[in-house]
Amino acid sequence: MKIGIVGSGLVGSTSAYAMVMQGIGREIVLVDKNMRRAAAEAMDITHAVPFAYPLKVRSGDYRDLAGSVAVVIAAGVSQKPGESRLELLERNARVFKEIVPSILNNAADAVLVVATNPVDIMTHLTATFAAEFDVSPRKVIGTGTTLDTARFRSLLGSYLGVDPHHVHGYVLGEHGDSEVLTWSIASVGAMSLEVFCRLRGIVLDHNVRGRVDDQVRNAAYSIIEGKGATYYAIGSAVAKIVDVILHDQRSVLTVTTPALQVAGIADVSVSLPRIIGGQGVLADLPLDLSQTEQSALSKSSMVVRSALDELYETT
Repeated sequence: MKIGIVGSGLVGSTSAYAMVMQGIGREIVLVDKNMRRAAAEAMDITHAVPFAYPLKVRSGDYRDLAGSVAVVIAAGVSQKPGESRLELLERNARVFKEIVPSILNNAADAVLVVATNPVDIMTHLTATFAAEFDVSPRKVIGTGTTLDTARFRSLLGSYLGVDPHHVHGYVLGEHGDSEVLTWSIASVGAMSLEVFCRLRGIVLDHNVRGRVDDQVRNAAYSIIEGKGATYYAIGSAVAKIVDVILHDQRSVLTVTTPALQVAGIADVSVSLPRIIGGQGVLADLPLDLSQTEQSALSKSSMVVRSALDELYETT
């Protein structure tokens, strides 16, 4: 099974490395405007194959994407320290207007996985460009809050003293400042978070929730300030999404895809829990949120919708 990755910078190359380490796919093709960079990354990752799984990793051009089951889009300009994800919009929109047609002219059947920030808006734009090739918006998936959800579960699991694999909770909405942590439906195993904490004698008050919220919401800014970019965790998130697609696993992930309506906001792309399979998004899973969370999701969706409106007004 072939996987294409367009953009061989930190996120694209780390995604490829994560796939090799986990044995995802059979062949990975790196495509980049900087062909020397793509070739160097492919060579470096290939040298790790003897320590992992027998995947073929090579560089190429858009024609080499033919036959790809999934194509990851990780191209675009990088987020600068202190720069909002939404500030990346206009620069990356111009890049995608060229990239998406180039991919679909060669890999029309591939599921597109968008990792470029601001990912919600870039996913919406990708679906718009893909529609010109009669590609269903359900075959366009943004990484969305997949990573934010993992951060939420990891931090909560650490505080509770429980393997985060058994902590269930979602981060919804924009992958950014307005994202929504769903405390009201969080659970440990089959037990609600509130009941678990009461039985275990664990304090989960407003201050604790505030600290977790802050660490989830601002993690990217802290990492960017410290080392300039985030790539290990998002590379692993991309690898997971691609694995789910390649093996039609029907996993529930908080990814972005265009929706007719989210929390009262029409025609917007934000993250919700969705069943993902070989053909992309198979179903959305509605959640019984608190009134506060529902309102916050509406506001978060409006942030993305407003940015799209602003973009369309200037183009």
